[in-house]
Formats: sequence, C-alpha cells, structure tokens
Amino acid sequence: MKIRLERDVMAEAVAWAARSLPSRPSVPILAGLMIKADVNGVSMSSFDYETSARVQVAADVMDEGEALVSGRLLADIAKSLPNRPVDFSSDAIRAELVCGPARFTLQMLPVSDYPTLPEMPTATGEVASDVLAHAIAQVVVAAGRDELLPVFTGVRLEINGDNLSLLATDRYRMALKELAWRPASSGAEGAALVPARVLSEAARSMAGGETVTLALSNTGIGEGLIGLEGAGAGTTRQLTTRLLGGEFPKVRHLMDIRPNVAVRCKTDEIMASVKRVSLVAERNSPLRMLISDEQIALEAASGDQAQASEAVSAQVENVAGGELAITAAGFNPHYLSDALTAVDTPYVHFSFTAPGKPCLVQGLDEIDGDPKDDYKHVIMLMRLPG
Repeated sequence: MKIRLERDVMAEAVAWAARSLPSRPSVPILAGLMIKADVNGVSMSSFDYETSARVQVAADVMDEGEALVSGRLLADIAKSLPNRPVDFSSDAIRAELVCGPARFTLQMLPVSDYPTLPEMPTATGEVASDVLAHAIAQVVVAAGRDELLPVFTGVRLEINGDNLSLLATDRYRMALKELAWRPASSGAEGAALVPARVLSEAARSMAGGETVTLALSNTGIGEGLIGLEGAGAGTTRQLTTRLLGGEFPKVRHLMDIRPNVAVRCKTDEIMASVKRVSLVAERNSPLRMLISDEQIALEAASGDQAQASEAVSAQVENVAGGELAITAAGFNPHYLSDALTAVDTPYVHFSFTAPGKPCLVQGLDEIDGDPKDDYKHVIMLMRLPG
C-alpha cells in the first residue's frame, strides 16, 4: 500500500478512529488500527467486538492495500507531525510514514487475524446532526455510570413515526427529550437501548455534518446493532455498537407531575448561585432551596466549618392555594447543576408537589410563557433533616 494524505486530514481521521480503541483489549490484535486504501480513498477503522468506528477520507492512492498498526501509537505520531503532506506505505512486515523531515517505521500487526467489522444496518431515518448532538447532551447527564447496572448506563431511543424520543435515568434523576426527525418509512416504530457513552461520543464527533443517519438492525431490546453515519467536508464517519440488554424501567409516568407549587427564575442567575453555594456543601448533604412568596434562597453547609446562602428573585405560584405545600426542598447539588446546564432557555420552571417528592425541571423562553414539553428533567429530592 502507498498513499498520500494531507497532515490535518490524517491526524483527524486517525484520532477519530483511535478514540474507540479499547484501553485494555481482550486480545492484542484489537489494539490495532486498520487502514485500507482503494479507488474510493482511504478508510481507517477500529473494533472491540462491541463498538466499531470507521472513517473514510479522500487521499492520493498510488498502490491499493491494507495495513494494521498500533492505533494509539499512530494517533500520537499523527498529531505531532509537521504541517506537510504525509506519505504512508507498507509491506508485509512494516509500515513507513514520512512527513517532511520526519520519518517513522512501525511494526505491522497480522491483518489476517483482525476481526471483520459489522456492516451498517439498514437506515431507519435521519436527523439534523446539531439537533441530535444537543438532544443527546441533554439526556446523557441522567444516565448511570455503574457498569454493574448496565441497563441504567443506556439511553432508550423510542421511534414513533416522525417523533424520536431519548430517555435516560440513573434511578435518582430522569431526562426525556423529544424531537422531530425524518424516518425512512412513515409507520416506523421501535425502541433500542444504546450505551450512553458511545451515543454521546458519536453525536459530538458527527456534529460537523448536516445530518446523521440512524440505522437499527431490528427493533428488539438487547438485540442487534445500532449504526450512526455522518458525512461532511469530504469525510464519512460510521459507528456501530451493540444494543444493551435488559428491561428499561417504566419511568415515563414520573414525568407527568402536576405541581402544587411552581417556581420560575432566570436560568443563568440560579445556575451561578448553585455553583457558588455548592462550594461549601458537605459530601452527600443536600443543597436546600427555601421557597417564599417572591424569591427562593439557596443554602448549604459543611458542618460548623462553613455555611453559605444566597437569595434569587423568582416568581412563585401557589397552584394548590392556601398555605404553600412545600417551603423547602433538598437537592443533590450536582444533579441540580446538571439539570440547569441541560436547560437551554433563558428561564427555568420548577414543579413541586410535596416535600421529598420528585421535582420536574423544564425550560421557559419567557418568564410568563408555558413550560417547554420537548425536554423534561426530573430530580428525586433529598430528605432534609428535621
């Protein structure tokens, strides 16, 4: 094989494909990055039997062929090269990379031992890449990270015609995003539980193109693959990953909160206040939100060593009438900060029912407007002492 690529093109392609390499491969061959050159250009790919990543870029191909080299080593080399065209060639024993005055020789890994990458499933539909990336970012914050409970580490994708829903929970908070997309068939229906980490990485790396194509091999939970494909600036990226098994908990009904007390305030103001007050919050202790008629106050403490409080102007509506049904709520400060970061509107709306019950967080475009239903974030409140 003998090819020539622009330095930035190669560095970006290698970095993207190598990002999916396993940190501790089950077999040494999976540490390799497969490079294939043909009349269509050059493809670089990685695979760990769960997730595959493939990127296709334009290149001058003098001799077609394939090479398998250490992926992480090639990624480190590619990002350190001078800004010159890169010549890459290989034979059965070694690969050589020349970029201006820099020259590297790499030991080849046995191509015949490398597993075959899974094919992309049939396209199920497509969605604007920036819309998908933003939606995934809003939802993955609520996904769990405990690998001993794999069902909570996923994002449930639900397809219902031209509506695509993303749902995640770690049992202490939930996030739901609904968006319009273009299904391949008008009656498309199905669901898939996708690893949140893989979905988040794919969405970020494909946000540069116009659209992302989603492809499901079937609609069964825990079966088959999901594939994502994005193209832009002469580069095509494809990623596949196995769907997670297990029954995702039925949590949608917990989003239907009818408030007894509603609180509205500026998102940036309460976000800044939460960050400041949380500085003194003791580990595993709640951030208190005290609710009065015209404002809320945030309080936190670290024993007798430090205390903090800050008032934030707000509109408080006593929906149930009479005395306020809830005058104090306890939040995990990290969960509250994540929810406020995910809300992409100037104002935020809190729906409370009773002490210790879940709180619904939604965005508002205007302080007197209706809460937006396309994104809902529920946080389980912490018990307050006394």
